[in-house]
Amino acid sequence: MTNPLKPGSLAGKVALVTGSSRGIGADTVGFFAEAGAAVVVNYRNKEARALKIVDGIKAAGGQAIAVGADLTDASAVAHMFTETERNFGKLDILVMNASGGMEAGMGEDYAMRLNRDSQVNLLKAALPHINDGGRVVFITSHQAHFIRTTPTMPEYVPVALSKRAGEDALRDMIPELAERQIGFVVVSGDMIEGTITATLLDRANPGAIEARREGAGKLYNVAEFAAEIALAAVEPVPSDNTRIVGDTSDFGGEG
Repeated sequence: MTNPLKPGSLAGKVALVTGSSRGIGADTVGFFAEAGAAVVVNYRNKEARALKIVDGIKAAGGQAIAVGADLTDASAVAHMFTETERNFGKLDILVMNASGGMEAGMGEDYAMRLNRDSQVNLLKAALPHINDGGRVVFITSHQAHFIRTTPTMPEYVPVALSKRAGEDALRDMIPELAERQIGFVVVSGDMIEGTITATLLDRANPGAIEARREGAGKLYNVAEFAAEIALAAVEPVPSDNTRIVGDTSDFGGEG
């Protein structure tokens, strides 16, 4: 897919995308690098994939490093931001992409710890390392954003509730961000073709993604959704701090 950002438009900027060793995060960090930003590829346990992305960016003349950090580990998160600033300086763009909660054997409270508590702690830890006038982008799904008014697949309910709780907690920080002219945008999309979440949902509930595709008319693929995230990082912040991607006619009420 064509990069939605103009070549050189992010020259001199620094961007970090959590969970960017694959999927949506990898495509997003690639768009930033192609636009001239120095980028940080964050991973939890996919170091080889992260290093491959870094090597590709460097081979194309860009600047990139890979930093491993489990977002539920405060010391690892602190190290990630320290390494970012040591290599490139303070951040201009932070994309909060990493999430989960459907993994087996992680404990009943894992979804809430990862999608709410860790996201809040991540942003608090990041603030000293973000330039005034920077941008923070939080990635969610329609199934989570509209969970208060529109039921979702039973298998996804714990994740949806935890991601909505995370979104709400982050929105509570908007006044603090505004004091430093740091923009905050929530990007909400439907189920995304080819993601781990979609694969796990279809495994738990065979036919679920096909049914959602029929209901929506179209589901974005990884690259298409990553392009929307990249634009959310540079375009003016919407008045409601929300960038809705795709159709929401099946989701009633206010987000």
